[in-house]
Amino acid sequence: MAQRPPLPPFDEEAALEKVQSAEDVWNTRDPERVARAYSEDSVWRNRDQFLTGRNDIVAFLKQKWARELDYSLRKELWGFRDNRIAVRFQYECRDAFGQWWRSYGNELWDFAADGLLYRREASINDLRINESDRRIFGSRPESERGVALLIH
Repeated sequence: MAQRPPLPPFDEEAALEKVQSAEDVWNTRDPERVARAYSEDSVWRNRDQFLTGRNDIVAFLKQKWARELDYSLRKELWGFRDNRIAVRFQYECRDAFGQWWRSYGNELWDFAADGLLYRREASINDLRINESDRRIFGSRPESERGVALLIH
C-alpha cells in the first residue's frame, strides 16, 4: 500500500505540514496531481456538488480551473484531532470576463491510515473584488508560510 506522509494520528507539526502540502499541490492547478492526494474512493462535498472517486475529482478540477483563471490559494490550519484536520482557506481567481473573485471557505478532512484523504467537505463563499484589491499572487513564498489569513 502506498503511503502519503505525514500519517495520522496528527500532531500539530504533521497537521501543519499536511495543510501546506495541500496548498502547494492545489496551486499547481494540475488535476491529476491533486487527485493523487485522495483515496481511490474519496468522497467530496464541494459547495453543492457531491463527488466520489478520483475520476470525479479530476473531472471536477478540470472544469473548475477552466473557469477559475489565475487561481491562487492560501490554506490555514484551523484544528486537528487524530485523523481529522479542519482548514480555512481563501483563493482568488478571475472569470472569463476579467472579473476578479476572492473565495472564502472551510474544509473538513478525514484521512485514512495511509495518509490519503478519503473525505473532504468544503463550504465556500465568493466575493467580487477589484483587481487592485488582490492579495494572493501565485504560490506562497517561503517567507509567508505560517502567516495567518486576513479575514476580509
